[in-house]
Amino acid sequence: MRRRFVQIELELVEITHEGLPPAGPRVDSGALWGDRHYIGMRATDGTPIDSRTRHREFMRSRGLTTADDFSGHWNEARRLRDAFYTNAPDPTRREDVARAVEKHRG
Repeated sequence: MRRRFVQIELELVEITHEGLPPAGPRVDSGALWGDRHYIGMRATDGTPIDSRTRHREFMRSRGLTTADDFSGHWNEARRLRDAFYTNAPDPTRREDVARAVEKHRG
């Protein structure tokens, strides 16, 4: 029988259960790279997109994309924002804020 352990703080605790088959590949181990999550899936217009291939074709035919296509764009935008707010602040910002506060009070 295969023995299984988990670490709780600095101690290993055995979690082997008698009668269960040895731990092997999980039934859902391909969920991240398989097409199982597409089963029965349809677009809002009713088009079946029940596989990764159909999903890509659907998106391409309509000029659509997924959020992960923008990860490089978002990383660059964050870098530029961080640079703006930390390294090169707008020299007129202080006066602009003061003017806005005075206008609001007035």
